[in-house]
Amino acid sequence: MSVVAAGLSKWAVRNVSFELPPGSVTAVVGANGSGKSTLLNVLAGHLRPESGHTSTAGRVAHVPQHKPMYRSFKVADVLEFGRRMNDVWDHRRADEWLTRFKVPRKLQAEDLSGGQRTHVTLALALGSRPDVLLLDEPLSELDPLARRKVMRELLTEVSDNGTTLVFSTHVVAEISGVADRLLLLSGGKVLIDGDTDELLEEHVLYTGPHASKSPVEGPVVLAKHGQSQSSFLVRSGGTPIDEPWTARFVTLEELVVAHLERAA
Repeated sequence: MSVVAAGLSKWAVRNVSFELPPGSVTAVVGANGSGKSTLLNVLAGHLRPESGHTSTAGRVAHVPQHKPMYRSFKVADVLEFGRRMNDVWDHRRADEWLTRFKVPRKLQAEDLSGGQRTHVTLALALGSRPDVLLLDEPLSELDPLARRKVMRELLTEVSDNGTTLVFSTHVVAEISGVADRLLLLSGGKVLIDGDTDELLEEHVLYTGPHASKSPVEGPVVLAKHGQSQSSFLVRSGGTPIDEPWTARFVTLEELVVAHLERAA
């Protein structure tokens, strides 16, 4: 798919192609302006691609980054709005989420904290019993402790219901141990897309004496050189290496940063 940024002549996302296995958890990662929000809006059906197409099976719920809400609505009114606007509505599921995170039903939307707004919009999305749940920077207004709890609860929700979860973030630490798939964007293009564990097994950092080329075969993602030492991040799948070279698998953050550095 390809989408032109509104009011501009440049592409917001271009030549993006991927598949999301049902029940998977995919993290869409990239710096601000990389095309994450645009991509989620296309998947949600809010934007039509200039070329290509998208296809999502079943009900789709989308929580945008700015989390819009009628200011005069009380929290209870928001849930009632969800009940009236959705053909399928699970009030118990939505209400239990608010109870879990202690969100008062009598508060008006304009009086909610950022974290409370997040919980209300998540409750609204979960109450619609989506087959595909799209979350744009869902944890941005939560403190570090709350982020862990919310993500843990979301994973339980989607696992229990077989939901396909797609969430965007620019904080790599948020996806470690959470996402089973990684979609890395830069400048509106996909840099890497695949199973997180498989990607980590493919990327190996080789460090040794100063050298002009990698000591193993395979695509070099990033090379760095000092006065007496060189390192090469290679998609080699862990090719054995002899001394004085050493090899180790990289962390998810190292993998993401390396690909972004290369793209830049």
